[in-house]
Amino acid sequence: MTDAIQIYVDADACPVKDEIYRVAYRLEVPVIIVSNSHFRVPAHPLVSRVVVSDAFDAADDYIADQVSADTVVITSDILLADRCIKAGAQVLAPNGKPFTADSIGAAVATRAIMADLRAGMGSENIGGPPPFSKNDRSKFLSSLDEVLVRLKRRV
Repeated sequence: MTDAIQIYVDADACPVKDEIYRVAYRLEVPVIIVSNSHFRVPAHPLVSRVVVSDAFDAADDYIADQVSADTVVITSDILLADRCIKAGAQVLAPNGKPFTADSIGAAVATRAIMADLRAGMGSENIGGPPPFSKNDRSKFLSSLDEVLVRLKRRV
């Protein structure tokens, strides 16, 4: 763990990596891309990549072990968000929605209910999340900028 502001990205299915890089470069915040597989990341001094094993939750475990109050985590994984919030990190979903200590309990409960419904009814009868949109991308950019500026003021 470090006291410097950092962004950890649960990267395997993250649709906003380019947006993360753009904000990080402007605000000079290091980005750590964590994934189960190799893929191209920008050759930039602020960007590093950690490839973990393909074991279940390996990326989540790595990220959760690294975070602190000066960390922003980008993930759509509700259980990882819960772990990171408990460690004091700021957590954003790729659509810009913040996961907070006040909202994470309901998100975990909803996730469990949906998993039960899918198991009982079959996934074809239950809709998934709406398609990722330009508005989601724009909201994410704004939310990430806001969180990082707030953390920089604190440091």
